[in-house]
Amino acid sequence: MISEKMKGYVANSSVIRAMFEEGKKMAAIYGADHVYDFSLGNPNVPAPGAVKDAIIDIVTNEDPVLVHGYMSNSGFEDVRTKIAEHLNAQYGTSYTFNNLVMIVGAAGGMNVFFKTLLNPGDEVVTFSPYFGEYRAYVSNFDGKLVEVQTDPVTFEPDPKALAAAVTPKTKAVILNSPNNPTGVVYSEECIREIARLLEDKQKEYGTTIFIFSDEPYREIVYGEYKVPWIPNYYRNTVVGYSYSKSLSLPGERIGYLVLPSEIDDAEDMISAANVANRILGFVNAPSLQQRVVAKCLNEKTDVDFYAKNRQMLMDGLREAGYTFVEPQGAFYLWLKSPEEDEKAFVAKCKEKQILIVPGSSFGCAGWTRVAYCVSHETVRNSLPGFREVAASYGLCEM
Repeated sequence: MISEKMKGYVANSSVIRAMFEEGKKMAAIYGADHVYDFSLGNPNVPAPGAVKDAIIDIVTNEDPVLVHGYMSNSGFEDVRTKIAEHLNAQYGTSYTFNNLVMIVGAAGGMNVFFKTLLNPGDEVVTFSPYFGEYRAYVSNFDGKLVEVQTDPVTFEPDPKALAAAVTPKTKAVILNSPNNPTGVVYSEECIREIARLLEDKQKEYGTTIFIFSDEPYREIVYGEYKVPWIPNYYRNTVVGYSYSKSLSLPGERIGYLVLPSEIDDAEDMISAANVANRILGFVNAPSLQQRVVAKCLNEKTDVDFYAKNRQMLMDGLREAGYTFVEPQGAFYLWLKSPEEDEKAFVAKCKEKQILIVPGSSFGCAGWTRVAYCVSHETVRNSLPGFREVAASYGLCEM
C-alpha cells in the first residue's frame, strides 16, 4: 500500500530514534536513574530564562493576530532584520532581511534548500561520518548522496578525496562544523582548501557548486576553537542554522537559512526557497517562536555544563583504556569500538544499560557516538559500566 520510496525509509528508519525509544522502555524496567541513554542529541540544559520571559512578554503584550497569524513564507520581516543585523555585527557581513528565510528547524531548512536546488540525479557530497538523515533529505528530491571519507586521524575533510568525488553533476557539498557525530571543528585552513578546490571545479566544469553549511552547533565550542563563517571564504555558500542546541529548543523547530546576495542566481534562489518553504507544507516557520528568538539573539546555552560532562566522560573513558576523538565542539564524543563489529560493542554496552549509537548509522563503521548532552549524574554513573565493558576486552582491569 505505501510507496516504494517510503518502504525503503521505513526499513532504514533512524537507529538513533530507535535507541531513544528503547531507552524509554528500559527506563520503565530498570528505573530512569539506572539507564544511561547517550543516544539522542536532546539537550539536558534548560533554555535560558530569557526565553520564558520573551514568551510571556509576547503573548501578554503583542497583538495576537500578529503573534499567531500568517506572514510572508520567509518569516516576519522585523525578525529577519534583527537576525541579519546580529550576523553582520559578528561576521562583518551586510545581510538584510531579504537574505534570510525562517525555517522549521535545520532539517526543514535543508529540505527547503534541496527542493530549491536539486534535479533528479544531481549529486550532493557529504563527509563521512555524517548525520544519517542527510540520506533521506537528498533522496526526497531524487538526488544522489556521495560519501567522502574524512581524514582517519583528524576526521577533518580530506580535500584530495573531495576533488576525486566532485563531478559535473555535483550541485552541493555539505559541511557540518562543529560536527555531528565527531565533535570536530573544521579549521580555517581546511575551509580555505575546500573553497579553493570548489572554485577550481566550478571553472573546470562551468557549473555552480554550493556549500551548504549545516550549523546547529555553532555556539557550542570549547577552549580556543572558533567556527569560521564559511560565506566569508566561499561565495556560493548557503547557511542553515537552528536554535535547537544554542537555546535548547529542539522541539520548537525554529531556525533560519542565510542566502547571501553574492551567490549565483541569488534572486531566483531566494524566491525559490520561499516557495519551497510553502509547498513542502511548512508554509512558514512557527510564528511565536520567530518572535521569541528575535528577543534572545544574545542568549547562549550553558556551554560550561557540556564542558563538565565532556571532561568527566573523557577522563573516565581514557582511564578505562578506550580510544576516542577529543570533542572540540557540539556535545558528541566519537568513541572507537574495541572490536571490528561496533554493533556487538554497542550490544555489550546495552547489557550495562548504556545506550550509544553505532558508527555505521553515520556511514563510518568501527566507531560509536556518545551524546553527552545528559545530566552530570548520567555521565558519572555510567562510567563503572563503561569500565566493565572495557575490562571484558582486556583494555583495563576491574
